[in-house]
Amino acid sequence: MMNPQIRYGEDLMSRVSYVMMNSEGASALTQVVRSGLNELVEKICDEAGVHADDILNSVIVGNPIMHHLLLGIDPTELGGAPFALATNSGLTLWASEIELSSNPDGRVYFLPNIAGHVGSDTSAVILSEAPHMQDQMTLIVDVGTNAELVLGNSEKLLAASSPTGPAFEGAQIACGQRATAGAIERVRIDPDSKRAKFKIIGSDLWSDEEGFLEETKNIGVTGICGSGIIEALAEMYLAGIMTADGVIKGELASNCELIEPSGRTYSYTLVPHPENPVKIYQTDVRAIQLAKAALHAGARLLMDRMGVNRLDRVLLTGAFGSHIDTRYALVLGMIPDCKPENVIATGNAAGAGARIALLNQSARDEIEQVVKTVEKVETAIEPDFQEYFVKAMAFPHKSDPYTELRKVVQLPELAAGEETNKTGEKRRRRRRSQA
Repeated sequence: MMNPQIRYGEDLMSRVSYVMMNSEGASALTQVVRSGLNELVEKICDEAGVHADDILNSVIVGNPIMHHLLLGIDPTELGGAPFALATNSGLTLWASEIELSSNPDGRVYFLPNIAGHVGSDTSAVILSEAPHMQDQMTLIVDVGTNAELVLGNSEKLLAASSPTGPAFEGAQIACGQRATAGAIERVRIDPDSKRAKFKIIGSDLWSDEEGFLEETKNIGVTGICGSGIIEALAEMYLAGIMTADGVIKGELASNCELIEPSGRTYSYTLVPHPENPVKIYQTDVRAIQLAKAALHAGARLLMDRMGVNRLDRVLLTGAFGSHIDTRYALVLGMIPDCKPENVIATGNAAGAGARIALLNQSARDEIEQVVKTVEKVETAIEPDFQEYFVKAMAFPHKSDPYTELRKVVQLPELAAGEETNKTGEKRRRRRRSQA
């Protein structure tokens, strides 16, 4: 279900601000999330044909702020550095203690949190994907408003969070929306005509296929969701509509009606429509650049701390991560370079980890021990974060040549007047000043 706390703020930090500014804020947020959980309990009982009293054991995972609010703990300390947790151990409570509408004498287990912005949902991902039991150097990324990252193998695990903001979920995008019926979720752009074809949620047909208009007439094309905006920008870059620095090429406007002036910048029309066109604006590009740069910089900091220059595997998890086309995640540079076949969308790994913990007591003991060994990295205070962030603003990156990606995807050539150094970094030739 949609998080019912959204009425108090679009993201985690805005909800913490609400708590800080309103004396009854914490209790209001606690009550609304508990009511939401009970709605879900009622729904799942109806689907399963059981009574809520039959539920004797539950497992709950989530980010630290949701975790604290559900437990009735004021999350204010998580609103600023050093982001102190009230508790980071696994907890077992009576269902009645959190007003859960299952059997009041049932037990509820909370997996342990890892750090101030790396929660028990990440612990569940570790339990599900088991990077600590593998030799491959694996980066796990839960893509969301606040991205959680885990890097490591059987020798060591690191964890961090990176503030990506809500752009990946369609917020801050002019024509953006959440992933519901009518939202564009897949995009392909012809490099010659610059015209796009697309798929929307609710239809399996591409927009240029016969029957698309008839099948979607009751749904309509209502906007573009997170996976769609990622594919749209990557395709715009690959089709030559946008530079590696993320600038929509205004010089194409004279020969392409899809590219139009928009104030001091330009826009690209993804879906021409006389009443409700779907456009990509320069501000949309910047919002995604900021989000993906923060994500990439966080991953690079973990790689530095681990002392590695390459990744064997990348796993994209979470509700949003599972819908991203992994190739486009690489084209945009959301993650460091890796063999594309080893970048995998794993789906709801946190949910899988929660189910494992629900059915296996030894798994709970295991994850509590593993979490104690995880080294936490605070990206916000790392001195190299800003440098990595700036370089990661370019598509796919300012200095990383992305050699693995280039083996399977033909990236655009550098613009005239640019050259590449040994690391792949662009250098613009400068005229010598005349005496």
